Amino acid sequence: MTGIVTLTAAGAIDATYRVGALRRGTFTRAERYTREVSGKGVNVSAALAAGGADTAAVVVLGADDVRFARGGLTAPLLRIVEVPGSTRVNTSIIDAEGATTKVNAPTPPLSPEAWDATLSALRDELGTRPQPWLVISGSLPELAGTGTPVDLAAVRAAAREHGARVAVDTSGGALDALLADPTGIDLLTPNAEELSAAVGRPLRTLGDVVTAAREIVARGVTTVLASLGADGLVVVTADRAVFARAQAPSVANTAGAGDAALAGFLLGLTRGPAATAAGADPLAVAAASAAEWGAHAVAHASTIVAGPPHGIRALVETSPDLDRVLTAEGEA
Repeated sequence: MTGIVTLTAAGAIDATYRVGALRRGTFTRAERYTREVSGKGVNVSAALAAGGADTAAVVVLGADDVRFARGGLTAPLLRIVEVPGSTRVNTSIIDAEGATTKVNAPTPPLSPEAWDATLSALRDELGTRPQPWLVISGSLPELAGTGTPVDLAAVRAAAREHGARVAVDTSGGALDALLADPTGIDLLTPNAEELSAAVGRPLRTLGDVVTAAREIVARGVTTVLASLGADGLVVVTADRAVFARAQAPSVANTAGAGDAALAGFLLGLTRGPAATAAGADPLAVAAASAAEWGAHAVAHASTIVAGPPHGIRALVETSPDLDRVLTAEGEA
């Protein structure tokens, strides 16, 4: 199976609190609490490893938390780039009804030396894997002293040097900058809100999403995997749109579901030749895998998925109803 390297330039410690109810301005004691090394790329690598893939997670972590990271379940996957101080903490508060409230700490700036070390670690991991995938995930830190995010040009150059295909899951200014020049991006994974912002208009139907995704494809991205929350997901290329949706057995924690879906998609894609040989549609296989892994993650209490999905089967439509109206935010 193809090797997959993830890059998390802004690693995090995920702190998850479970409460009976969350009321603004009052004292609440958590019923349960977990703490784990995270960041979107780490979450993706954890799911990939659970699915049997060869993966490594290049992640920037504060020195204060490295010992904790090396004692965790994901430790064998981590290629840690150590920087001074502590790692930012991203907090999830989950109430008895399964609603998740997230507060993410600001992303600290990265020194030029730390960014060079990150690039070196990335090249090392890509160099040990033939025809790898590179997944760039999460927030991008500011390069200290510049006032601008780290430049992904060197990351994309490393990918080209090692013949890696590139998937990107980011947002905000980093996504805007990427969309200005998306050449060489094989897979982009926006959610509906991010895709709407990218094209500058609301997306009310599945057809709206497909049209918007095709505009991104026209800029140079090969494939767009658009997550639609409770409505599922849709995979869009220049000439195809494949919809998939899977029912989660329960809702325990929505944080990390998109990361698991991306991992599931890549797991499905890397099995594409076998699917084709068996007479299956490889894009449909990848879409189904993404939906199943995403639903599986929602049923997990933590943001790290520990094993593959069992008993979850996606509904896949290779000619979806483009007039389907999307669920309004907050109505799922």
